Amino acid sequence: MATNSIIEQKPPSQIYQILAVGQKIIFVVSNQPAVANETRVKFVAKVHISENTYPDLSTTTDLVGTFKTTPNNAGVGIYDFSNIVENYVSADNLAANGSSYKGTTTSNSFKPPLQLIDKYSLNDNIVRYMAIEFSVEYKGATDSSGTSDVNTVAIQAGTERNSRVYVLFNGYIKETDVLTTGTGGGLNRLNFAFDMSPFILRGGSSTKKLLTNAPEIQYANINDYGTMSFWDDSGDPLRRFTLTYYNSSGSLLGIDLIERTAANGAYDTYDVSAKKQLKHLGCFPGNLQNWSSTFKTLVAAGTVQGGYYFVSPVDFTSDTMTQTYRINLNCPTSKGYEPIRLCWLNQWGCWDYYTFTKKSTKTFTTQGTTFQQLGGTWNESHYRIDSFKGGKKTFRVNTTEKIQINTDFLIEQENVMFEELINSPEVYILKEYSTDASNSALNQYVTPTRIITTTQTRKTVANDKLIQYTFEIEKSKTLRTQSV
Repeated sequence: MATNSIIEQKPPSQIYQILAVGQKIIFVVSNQPAVANETRVKFVAKVHISENTYPDLSTTTDLVGTFKTTPNNAGVGIYDFSNIVENYVSADNLAANGSSYKGTTTSNSFKPPLQLIDKYSLNDNIVRYMAIEFSVEYKGATDSSGTSDVNTVAIQAGTERNSRVYVLFNGYIKETDVLTTGTGGGLNRLNFAFDMSPFILRGGSSTKKLLTNAPEIQYANINDYGTMSFWDDSGDPLRRFTLTYYNSSGSLLGIDLIERTAANGAYDTYDVSAKKQLKHLGCFPGNLQNWSSTFKTLVAAGTVQGGYYFVSPVDFTSDTMTQTYRINLNCPTSKGYEPIRLCWLNQWGCWDYYTFTKKSTKTFTTQGTTFQQLGGTWNESHYRIDSFKGGKKTFRVNTTEKIQINTDFLIEQENVMFEELINSPEVYILKEYSTDASNSALNQYVTPTRIITTTQTRKTVANDKLIQYTFEIEKSKTLRTQSV
């Protein structure tokens, strides 16, 4: 008689089932009667992934693959789904439909870089839902249609066992991150995953965080764009983000409220769509100048330069839901250094930013294809010597630009974000400001870059007194000149 398979081990059952795809996603399945009594036994896992509603295991609509494994010596099947599911999430590089840039609503035909959003944007690629149906196949099994053949391997009807629905996101877990284990006796204690509750705004407190490991105090130039990202599931009582502006003396200059509404690109009604579970907030000075009359007035008057402002998510009782983030507005450098703003994918699959305002050095490396050119005319009625012809020529030149950049003096809490920078698979240079709303100009705002620096020693106040880092970056695209 067929018996349901048992999920012996899984990510622990917590109120928030959020899994970074860059961690081991372990499931252990057993079916002792089948393993003990049948031949050619395999465990079968049907993985369903959806970007909209929760996966429907009764259909193949969101089925992405069927995976089989043979029972090990202990009679169980062990799966790690991380290498499978990581292919279904990725970074958000463009603003989602429903957000806006300088008041123009984004659509499939108009999608500026994500960093340029006015207020909010949904995620398009970071979050997905996953559910798995486990079963057992063996020789002579009776399938779902009631058919049985002693010589045929089939999935035995009645051995199915479904997992709960999990939320996947494009993050990773470090070796130093503490995993949450399951409770109870037996194999339950082996259930493990990273606890994402510090990032869930529901039941907010000053210890909770937005989706960044950057310190609470950040720096930006007056025209710098950027985003902060946050979990925003249907049960969160998030009402708005409050921005409070101060001058260099600490005097309050003004307040902006960014309401969590559909008109602002956030959607304020319940919807299970994975794209609405994580959102991006455009809250750096460049973003604010696109829509905030308060901030634009302060910039025009010169009162906010050298000052700062706070970014605070608040609930419907006006209580702050996470730690408060402070953005200090850099004064223009007196040394004439060109500011270089980097954007990189952080641990949580979202973007961190830093503007390098110290000395930078650019180096250009060229690679050309050469050929030997004849010195005169050989295909005309007479021979003529042309002074511009002859000798070794370069057919085409490809130029690569490298830049050595230096941070300002840092605090130790900023070490983590720069360690993520050197490890990040996606790094971009952001131009200081974009004034053209056309797609062609907007596309030039982001420049793909890679970090050449492969070794970085963590600095501390105790060891080094002053903390400053140097990085070497290389623009990913080469300059391709005309051919001869």
